[in-house]
Amino acid sequence: MGAQRGGWGWPSAPLVAALAGGGFALTLFVFHPGVMTYDSLYVYKAIAEGRVGDWQSPVMTALWAVIDPIAPGAGSMFLFTASLYWFGFALIGIRLARRAPWLGLLAVLLGFMPPAFMFIGIIWRDMLFACVWLCAAAVAFTVAEARAGLRIPAQFVSLMLVALGVMLRPNALVAAPILTAYVLWPRRFAWKRAALAYVPTALVLFGLMQVVYYDLLGAVRQHPLHSLYVFDLGGVTHFSKENQFPTTWSPAEQRRLVTDCYDPYLWDAYWHGRPCSFVMGRIENEQKIFGTPVLSAAWRRALAAHPAAYLQHRAAFMGTFLLRSNYTIWTQDVGDLSKLALPDNRGFVALVAVSDALKPTPLFRVAFWLILCGAICAAAWRRRETPAGAFALAVAGSAVVYVLTYALVGVAADFRYAYWAVPAALAGGAGVVVSRTMPVIPEAERSSAARNP
Repeated sequence: MGAQRGGWGWPSAPLVAALAGGGFALTLFVFHPGVMTYDSLYVYKAIAEGRVGDWQSPVMTALWAVIDPIAPGAGSMFLFTASLYWFGFALIGIRLARRAPWLGLLAVLLGFMPPAFMFIGIIWRDMLFACVWLCAAAVAFTVAEARAGLRIPAQFVSLMLVALGVMLRPNALVAAPILTAYVLWPRRFAWKRAALAYVPTALVLFGLMQVVYYDLLGAVRQHPLHSLYVFDLGGVTHFSKENQFPTTWSPAEQRRLVTDCYDPYLWDAYWHGRPCSFVMGRIENEQKIFGTPVLSAAWRRALAAHPAAYLQHRAAFMGTFLLRSNYTIWTQDVGDLSKLALPDNRGFVALVAVSDALKPTPLFRVAFWLILCGAICAAAWRRRETPAGAFALAVAGSAVVYVLTYALVGVAADFRYAYWAVPAALAGGAGVVVSRTMPVIPEAERSSAARNP
């Protein structure tokens, strides 16, 4: 390769790193010691009780147990997530500074953008997952044109981070092969090669998840997939006006099931929601069929008998997920929901005010980020044979696929479930900009580089 404009960008690298360090310091100011949520509290209690289940990610439980001594409670996971976030943007910034210093600084400044920054201190596995994948792509992007002695170990780290993301969010399995293909071949994105590797990659990651969850960590099977069955059975019952659950109901309960029990926002209406918690009360506590083949068989029968009702239900959920103003950042104290999580933290109080002001805007609509990622993919497609174009296509493409998985497996419509699309769009957008300044690597030169790394 010929010398690139800006060299390796090392004169500007300290400035880029300093800006990322400032972002990390601001994150500490706004969020320290981190905001515990119900989900994260469930995981943290599992550490203290010595139990590992698969309702939440057992890998997150194990990871948190290892790092907890750093800052017991929310602090350790908060510091870990925030470090990954700013490290990822710093690497991208330093890499882009090879083209021009201002591009590197712009890439890091994007990390301050709402709503990306606004979620970093909230302890949810969705934030951790997104930051892990951001770092996986950033590491591969940084070493895309490095010699094999540096590139191969870095690629191994990136692959481990991709796998960790799948362990944190199993539905990421469908999107992971896209990012994996990029990590393996970061200089250019060859779609035929990626397509051939897609199924084998997904199978390997699925098998690895089973080994890690149940063999290495000994996780107890709590059947989180059955929450999807309950939600879908409730949806099909509502739209078909016929009971699809493998049980019988009183006339009053049946009326509720086909009228006011159904909420396309989340499945909790059948679990904790009043007056329809009788559903899980019957299925889980009385008949004890939650987690058994009885429920999964009923789900298959319902889909086969009423496909139109099922599609109405999934469309209602996805419309809610993509278009509605859904729940965003967690602001409450888990011990007392009437109180603010960090009432004495002026930075957090200000962040909540900004979040409330921005919530009605497209920035807090999943559809906005999905469309933006799709547009980045379209723009990057023509530049996919440059390192920056391949990076943009991989991060934005994986985000598009990841968000769309919720059309089939989503059981709640909080904005956080689509969070990976936010840093993916920001980082991918920067990649698209710089890709237009990069020459496409000729085939002969690519072959020569492959033979002589």
